[in-house]
Amino acid sequence: MTIGSGGSAIVALSTWNCKSALFYHFFFFFLSAVPRNFRLLEELERGEKGIGDGSVSYGMDDADDIYMRSWTGTIIGPHNTVHEGRIYQLKLFCDKDYPEKPPSVRFYSRINMACVNHETGAVEAKKFGMLAHWQREFTMDNVLTQLRKEMAASQNRKLVQPPEGTHF
Repeated sequence: MTIGSGGSAIVALSTWNCKSALFYHFFFFFLSAVPRNFRLLEELERGEKGIGDGSVSYGMDDADDIYMRSWTGTIIGPHNTVHEGRIYQLKLFCDKDYPEKPPSVRFYSRINMACVNHETGAVEAKKFGMLAHWQREFTMDNVLTQLRKEMAASQNRKLVQPPEGTHF
């Protein structure tokens, strides 16, 4: 590039610098918040590896769902509670706003818990602190683990449960 032909090289250089600055601004903004699908891929990998103590697990319902919306979770009931020895299945739905907003969570297996709607099996956000006070850093693993802890809480640990094997 030579300077002197009417300043066109300076204009071209300035234009390039503006485009570069916009690119880098966008690039760093992009990196500051992991995009939804990358985040869900990380969660899928973690769920498939079974990281943790094995008391909760989760995975996608449909491997062909490119939007990664529908998930199935499993919780093994905690020891020394009425839930001990039971395996609970749940459905988690990650809308387009996940992880900015929490997934919707619904028990498929019938359960009697203070934070669960007794007719639909939906976990009611107002009654379940993790969903009520959702933070972007929370994951589906965190939700399932916290629900398991909630099963062992004093208000839930001795509640009479529906017959095992029944579903909402």
